[in-house]
Amino acid sequence: MNIIELLNSTSVGIFGMVLAAAFCDIRWTKQKYIFIGSSITLILMLQGIVYYFFDVETVRYIYPLITHIPWAIVLYLLTRQMLWSWISVFTAYLCCYIRRWLALFIVAAAFEGNLMQNLVELLLTLPLLWGLIKFAAPAIRTISHYRITTQCLFGAVPVICYGFDYLTSIYTNWFLQGIPVVTEFMAFLCSVGYLIIVVNVLEEERKYSQLEQAQHSLHLQAEQAMREIELLRTSQQKTRIYRHDLRHHLQYILSCLENNRLEQAKTYISEISVELEKNKVRQFCENEAANLILSTFAGKAEEQGIVMTVKTAIPQTIHLSESDLCVLLSNALENALHACQKVKASAKSAVIEVTAYEQNGRIFLQIINSCAEKITFNDGIPTTTRAGHGFGVQSICMLVEKYQGIYNFSSAEGQFILRISL
Repeated sequence: MNIIELLNSTSVGIFGMVLAAAFCDIRWTKQKYIFIGSSITLILMLQGIVYYFFDVETVRYIYPLITHIPWAIVLYLLTRQMLWSWISVFTAYLCCYIRRWLALFIVAAAFEGNLMQNLVELLLTLPLLWGLIKFAAPAIRTISHYRITTQCLFGAVPVICYGFDYLTSIYTNWFLQGIPVVTEFMAFLCSVGYLIIVVNVLEEERKYSQLEQAQHSLHLQAEQAMREIELLRTSQQKTRIYRHDLRHHLQYILSCLENNRLEQAKTYISEISVELEKNKVRQFCENEAANLILSTFAGKAEEQGIVMTVKTAIPQTIHLSESDLCVLLSNALENALHACQKVKASAKSAVIEVTAYEQNGRIFLQIINSCAEKITFNDGIPTTTRAGHGFGVQSICMLVEKYQGIYNFSSAEGQFILRISL
């Protein structure tokens, strides 16, 4: 082995190890840089010792034992991610093909000879390493935080290529023999990989579209809830004004009675009563936002002949924002009201029971409502096939997860039960 070949062999080893480290999400410190540098030096020294005592062919056979396995262990010590450490090593190995093919292309176009091949590969090492670290590594690192299935999907092609290369070119000579099933395998792998990527991208796009739609729905619901609160606040303010002006109303009524204008007094009393009833806000708890939402739905339930009982003890100051509390209550009560409307349509009695209180800084909510339909659950979450429905449940789940809370949906004996702790 001449000096150029030796330098090229060393450079490709460094290229792969540095690139594999760049693919890992490592919080770099001075100590870690020293550890990486020392590990690379030790592995290169191990390679040198093996090269000295054995021939090149033997070294190619045991190269995974003296380079890839030790480097995967080094990366695991830095990241504590065993699976991703191996995926990084295999992905870096795959990137070495880019370096080799570019050199082959340049040599085929302008030069001849094995010496030029090694020299061009050597010259390509630094610029290609810089480009991959700058442009590819940041995107690849983010995959290390994805689900295990996504990581495995990403690492499948590098792992298969790695196994294929060693099986057909190093441990056997099947590739050089031109066996069709071997020579056509890479084209097959590219085709399958392409189809898997297309399917996966479309699935992710569908999920993203659903999430966008749910977020849009949640935003609209929050706006609607806040508008309802403002209207109720206005109504409550009117009621306070009426109460404040009660003395004037009584004076007017007294004047009517003194002048024997009884019908006029009766009409005036009826008008005031209707106006006060219209703007009445029931007091369920100290929290104004919860009060207004509960009062609104209690009124809707009463109008439709649905019995709604409320037991709440929510203080004015809680850790939920006012808009989040309104969206949570509005969605839960809206779903309960819809279910009860279907029960009423079948000429049966419908009931909604609301229990809510705060304890040790957490809000506990339970809503039990009559339910006529059989509920289908998917991973514990009620589902529906009706277009435009189901966003209320999604909004509830998203809000509870936002506050790192717990939700539970269940149904039994004609009742649907929602329990929330957050």
